[in-house]
Amino acid sequence: MDIWTQQSVEYVSVAGEAWLASASEYPRSMRALWEARPWAPSVLPCGRAFDVISMPSLFGRRVLDELWASGPGCGPVAAYRGRTLLFVQPGAAPRLRRLLAWEEWARDVPPLLCHGKGDAVTVPPVQRMAHGPDSPSRGTGRWIVAPEEREPWLPGASVVLWACVRAAAREPGAGVPAEPVLVTGG
Repeated sequence: MDIWTQQSVEYVSVAGEAWLASASEYPRSMRALWEARPWAPSVLPCGRAFDVISMPSLFGRRVLDELWASGPGCGPVAAYRGRTLLFVQPGAAPRLRRLLAWEEWARDVPPLLCHGKGDAVTVPPVQRMAHGPDSPSRGTGRWIVAPEEREPWLPGASVVLWACVRAAAREPGAGVPAEPVLVTGG
């Protein structure tokens, strides 16, 4: 199944909702909020249950394709405001940031936003209302891979680094020097 051409919207399971709520300092309050407004996006802190790697959506698609085609797959993934949000192990964000700065071949990887402890991210609604274009959930992002388990598998920094480098290498023109320009004078 191609996760990109799916017409139905992913919904967060009850177990996945519990996992997301565990990121909050007040999980019961978060679940009460979702009970009252399941179509509303939420802001959750990183560093406790997960970190998040935010990348441009097209590059994010290539990274996810790499993770699924030749790697271990991935845990929850969201799309929000033109970005792909990859949920990763707590502590992976600062480590990935350091690895990308250190590795010479990571220069082909577009800038990633690595959200870890002390950061917060906006996550899509746990459910969507199936209404028209004026629905309150319109434009609030969506789950590409919705949280389904109480303890989902989350990739670590080295797995994400590997997928990013492979995705960047498969980008048309990556690693190919530019053609020399001949200038003729008059």
